[in-house]
Amino acid sequence: MQYTNKYRSPLGEITLASDGDHLTGLWFDGQKYFAATLPAEHQEKELEIFGLTRKWLDNYFQGKIPGFTPPIHLEDTPFRLAVWDLLSKIPYGEVVTYKDLAREIARQKSVPSMSTQAIGGAVGHNPISIIIPCHRVVGSDGSLTGYAGGIDKKRSLLAIEWAHSSSFSTIE
Repeated sequence: MQYTNKYRSPLGEITLASDGDHLTGLWFDGQKYFAATLPAEHQEKELEIFGLTRKWLDNYFQGKIPGFTPPIHLEDTPFRLAVWDLLSKIPYGEVVTYKDLAREIARQKSVPSMSTQAIGGAVGHNPISIIIPCHRVVGSDGSLTGYAGGIDKKRSLLAIEWAHSSSFSTIE
């Protein structure tokens, strides 16, 4: 059984999903691919994992580095799981390009190159927004492109991080 709960963020309502022990989804309501991994049969319920996730989100939206990650369980293709693993390693306040991710996946798979479009598709289908920080991926020229929650939310998430990071100070 899958369970859901809501979180009211400064950027809008967020739906959380869990298998009972792990976070399995976190989407801005109405975003592209909203609840794509959530089965039709699920139930609204308060769970410990949702409390822990709300604590993480509260810290994040206050501009604090949460310092922990709620237990997460992801199921998908090996390719998407590999991309999401890379996303989870992007440090707070930093960005990488789709091209950087493509190079790293190609290196991991021992292939000469990887399609940035394939990377973009995997990034866009990330079922746990913010915590698995797909908003930290930018175009090769540094442009803010391709966020399932919308470019305005991507800009806002990066502004939260950059305001509290010595690496960056402004958003163009």
